[in-house]
Amino acid sequence: MNKLLIHGGKPLIGELRAAGAKNAVLPILAATLLADEPITLSNVPHLRDVTTSMELLGRLGAHLSVDERMTIEVDPRAVDKFCAPYDLVKTMRASILVLGPLLARHGYAEVSLPGGCAIGSRPVDQHLYGLRAMGAEIEVEAGYIRARCRGRLRAARLVLDLVTVTGTANLLMAATLAEGTTVIENAAREPEVVDLGECLIAMGADIKGLGTDTLIICGVPRLHATHYRIMPDRIETGTYLVAAAITGGQITIRDTRPGCLDAVLLKLQEAGAHIETGQDWIHLDMQGQRPQAVHLRTAPHPGFPTDMQAQFVALNAVAKGVGTITETVFENRFMHVNELQRMGAVIRLEGNTAISTGVAQLTGAPVMATDLRASAGLILAALVAQGETLVDRIYHIDRGYECIEERLSRLGASVRRVS
Repeated sequence: MNKLLIHGGKPLIGELRAAGAKNAVLPILAATLLADEPITLSNVPHLRDVTTSMELLGRLGAHLSVDERMTIEVDPRAVDKFCAPYDLVKTMRASILVLGPLLARHGYAEVSLPGGCAIGSRPVDQHLYGLRAMGAEIEVEAGYIRARCRGRLRAARLVLDLVTVTGTANLLMAATLAEGTTVIENAAREPEVVDLGECLIAMGADIKGLGTDTLIICGVPRLHATHYRIMPDRIETGTYLVAAAITGGQITIRDTRPGCLDAVLLKLQEAGAHIETGQDWIHLDMQGQRPQAVHLRTAPHPGFPTDMQAQFVALNAVAKGVGTITETVFENRFMHVNELQRMGAVIRLEGNTAISTGVAQLTGAPVMATDLRASAGLILAALVAQGETLVDRIYHIDRGYECIEERLSRLGASVRRVS
């Protein structure tokens, strides 16, 4: 099993280009199942989850081609299988996103209950509630969701009990081919949901309200071919910004969207970073200084993203002062704290809050990643720790970060992949 070997203590300095967004491309790949013509996607990141999604589409019967720039063409016209099996879904929760498109386009879907990162309960009840309201007959048995509908799905007014990104995406996709006008209230406002909606519009969907908590979808008879460019990854951008901040370095990230990172940039400025932004770039300079501790609370967009929580726990571990981070989105997302404590971090957990008293120096140690973003937090801590850190179970990091060791090395880090 691969590991990352990191020798800390070097400030990160340099420039990177943001990769395409993992959390946007996965639902957009699922959305290709709605079309009756080929869909071409560019700016696709080279990630394990993308490969898994492509394998799933192939098993359903879609024809896929990929060029050397990771531009993917998906031809869904040959889809003749409608089951997303456990062996794929258990490794990637986003596989649940084929449920809505298969049901809307073909009238039947059989999807294993999802797996993915072990960060707490992420039920699919909102997906099922919405699809049932749109006329689907759904059974859950033997670990599978089996859904069918006679003819087209029917429009409905859907009021979600809680803000759910995958639930919003699944119901949004299903509604594009439903008969009538569907309204989704308390919808997720995340930029990746907006990106999915923009791609669906490019395919011929009629959607209003993107970026708000109320989506209005007027169903159309068919969706057609398009070429769509995936948005840049705001979480990857934020992670590299924190990497520069935690090491006292400076970085410029290009081909990104500063407007999607307002909450993260604000906290980095509170930590002492000097930040400049342009239309598609962000420059951060710590001027060699140790960061200041910050207080934050995760929340659905436009609040502070839960996917940046672990990175800021690592930052607070070496910051001046005492910082508190409260996690409100997932109930089991502090598993990285025990590993940071092995490196000398002084962190106390009180319920869903991590209280950190920053130390001047962490010490390298063998640590184990427990989920995708926890992996990122441990790597950031290793970059600033004295000595050698061995990060195990990095298959998690490969799900969401493209060639992370190469990109960090380009910034001056001492990091390599070992067996």
